[in-house]
Amino acid sequence: MQLQLQTRSGESQRRLQDGHGHAEKLFLEQVWWPAVGRFDFLPAEYPISDFKDGDRYLDFAYIRGTHLVCIEIDGYKAHHKDINRWQFADQLTRQNHLILDGWKVLRFAYDEMNEKPRRCQQLILQMMGSWFGEEQADPALSLEEKEILRIAGQTGEPLLPKTISQRLHISRNHAGKLLRKLVQMELLQPASGTTRIRSYKLSGKHRSYYG
Repeated sequence: MQLQLQTRSGESQRRLQDGHGHAEKLFLEQVWWPAVGRFDFLPAEYPISDFKDGDRYLDFAYIRGTHLVCIEIDGYKAHHKDINRWQFADQLTRQNHLILDGWKVLRFAYDEMNEKPRRCQQLILQMMGSWFGEEQADPALSLEEKEILRIAGQTGEPLLPKTISQRLHISRNHAGKLLRKLVQMELLQPASGTTRIRSYKLSGKHRSYYG
């Protein structure tokens, strides 16, 4: 946050100082950091020009290469009590224009981040696997191994050898070998079982590929 403040001025700097409240900090602490482990490419209160030729600020923007992801944090009251129907319609129009300008949009509810942070973390992992999988993959991996990591990031669920066998159309024995190799490379880790691993999940090391 301090690094971003050094590069801002005027209204952009003021919003970063004053507009970043409890909900946004909760997202960083409970969702983004546990899922990704780094804050690279994630400016807060990111300024853009909106369809009315003014300025608006995204809660967070995740910008990597040509990919533009808007992340908005929503409180229930802000959308159902403190705005009227025309303000609500204006918000939808703004979001539509954002999408037409090439942005992907993710929205997180405060209550879900607070009470079910793991579900929100899985959504971030799915985003990384679906939209940035090719960029973050280790070039030393085979196509099958890259696909396994992509599936893991997409689903957010523990992987079974049977599932990989069916998805990749390979034998269960071969699927098990690939999964064990990824564990040895510390890209996967056991999700259940110790002496005999029954299911697998992404490891902390794999999160470094998310930037």
